[in-house]
Amino acid sequence: MNSRFFLVMGCWLAMAGYTRAQSPRWALANDGGIRQTLKSNDAHTDHIEMSGKQLSAIITYGVNDQQELLLKKQLVFPMLRTIPNNTHASLKVNFDGTELPAITVDGAALKVLPTDFYLKSILQVHARTNTGITVTDILFPSVDKAGFIQMRELVNNSARTCHVQVDSLVKEQHTDAAKGVYGEYVIQSAVTGYGSFDLAPGEKHSLAIIYAARKINTPAYYFSPAYELARRTAFVQELMQDLVLETPNDTINRGFAFAKIRATESIYDTKAGLMHGPGGGAYYAAIWANDQAEYANPFFPFLGNANGNESARNSFRLFAGYMNKDYKPIPSSVIAEGDGYWNGAGDRGDQAMIAYGAARFALASGDTATAKQLYPLINWCLQYLELHKRPDGIITSDADELEGRFPAGKANLSTNALAYGAYQSAACVATALGDTATATLYRNRQQQMGRDIEQFFGHNVQGFDTYRYYEENTVLRSWICLPLVMGINGRRDATMKALLSPYLWTHNGILTASGDHTFWDRSTLYAFRGLFFAGATDTTLKYLAYYTRQRLLGEHVPYPVEAWPEGGQRHLSAESALYCRVITEGLFGMVPTGLREFEMCPRLPASWNQMALRHIRAFGADMDIMVKRSGKQLKVTVTDKGKQVWAKDWNGKDVLKVALSH
Repeated sequence: MNSRFFLVMGCWLAMAGYTRAQSPRWALANDGGIRQTLKSNDAHTDHIEMSGKQLSAIITYGVNDQQELLLKKQLVFPMLRTIPNNTHASLKVNFDGTELPAITVDGAALKVLPTDFYLKSILQVHARTNTGITVTDILFPSVDKAGFIQMRELVNNSARTCHVQVDSLVKEQHTDAAKGVYGEYVIQSAVTGYGSFDLAPGEKHSLAIIYAARKINTPAYYFSPAYELARRTAFVQELMQDLVLETPNDTINRGFAFAKIRATESIYDTKAGLMHGPGGGAYYAAIWANDQAEYANPFFPFLGNANGNESARNSFRLFAGYMNKDYKPIPSSVIAEGDGYWNGAGDRGDQAMIAYGAARFALASGDTATAKQLYPLINWCLQYLELHKRPDGIITSDADELEGRFPAGKANLSTNALAYGAYQSAACVATALGDTATATLYRNRQQQMGRDIEQFFGHNVQGFDTYRYYEENTVLRSWICLPLVMGINGRRDATMKALLSPYLWTHNGILTASGDHTFWDRSTLYAFRGLFFAGATDTTLKYLAYYTRQRLLGEHVPYPVEAWPEGGQRHLSAESALYCRVITEGLFGMVPTGLREFEMCPRLPASWNQMALRHIRAFGADMDIMVKRSGKQLKVTVTDKGKQVWAKDWNGKDVLKVALSH
């Protein structure tokens, strides 16, 4: 791309409100976490979601005006279903702090005054007190049990012995049996490590508050806090060893590592198998055509996490169960551990979402059996789309993934761009399975769709020769980024300018629609991916670095969010998968083209001399991709299981094709 384009984009940066972020509230910690050192008289609260296979916890934490610890917990138990057994029917329980045991030191009530907070899949609080005792709290969910734990360590940092009293406290609630799918539920919080103790200088005492829920006829489980913490730590350490990003920008590296955690922890062990769920206090034990099939599932093969890949296979199996000979649409969501479905917005373009995600997952899995299993679902969805094409080649749908929150007309750009991408990847699946006739058919349909998208959606909107989102659309919309993501570049420069113009870009990311105040991180992350993929590397890096700094180290941390004002910026899980795909498919430009083949166009920023993505598990490999500057060219090297399998001196422009040996 020419220098004039980047000069123009630099002007847009200033006009669009891109400024250097204020000093962030949080800082990178040396051990891979992030830490907030509290300032005096700074009352502030935040919330974070943490999940395990049997529950999710939304923790609100901070300090009040008296600088005392503020801690509230909403625990969600997805497999303890309530009536009516709908999308939101997970048992939810709120704890406001009154369940914590009273602690006295030499007769004085202990006041916990935090000095810093730490995050890395756990929430850790270090605090001074109004006594000679210091306090460390560690909060986390069990990896695989319906329990949440708050460990508390008391240390005598004074020069004399302190007498400590920890009260025994058990709180138990019983739900109405008539309101539970499985009858009555028991919710309990209980204290371990209670009693009276004399702590000498430097001596420690540990206690824990254990939160759990169960069916009335299920025996209570004995939790070992130290064991559960070790399991949680091991889970994160395993994630940190695969799909490792190495760039000169430590904040982006850390943001990518954290996104892997949130994308992968939100997987629930339901009676229908492992199911990835968005979370947010509302969306559990259920799957969606956008969040799971389109957003998260194509990412999991790159990470190689067994739970993620299994949850993806389960989701496609559940969707495939709704295929029918009359080509009635697959519902948008399979809910209630697979026992029901939701299609309240009609066809949102769900078949395009499923076909696109299933084809991408099948290819990246590197597994012929998986591709064969998903092929009928992909073909069914694409045939459904054919049946909903108008004479002009445009596919109709009742809505889009925003489900009527914003107008989408009778045919929208999102559904059609996803269909384009679905045909592209489905053709590669067909080729991999030896179905050359279908592969040719799908490639022809993809090419025709590209022409039809240009003819119908290509438009001047608010002075930009970009895309209208639907026929009556007159304002810029965030999803104009989708053609860039799919490699449709006929209106590339104008679309880039429009996305980063003051009409759409704000300090919180890209607005859903020009003139509105609503933002959804999913479209911002898609835009970053499309901008990188289309070659606006240095400009996009500035925006991605700014965004990452805000989400990881700013006022609400540490993950991408769903939206604002809706949901109060919940940490929905699939958005973190989309952040990771900004790197894998945007910055590194990886596109699966076969079970052991992919294309890439890595976008090394001018200010970086090298970057690498290590232990990529897609295509049945354990692969490193390294990009280094070598004079005016770049050196790209690919290794598999430590052995170099591909290397090339590269001009930084041409698409690179990599085929791994079988």
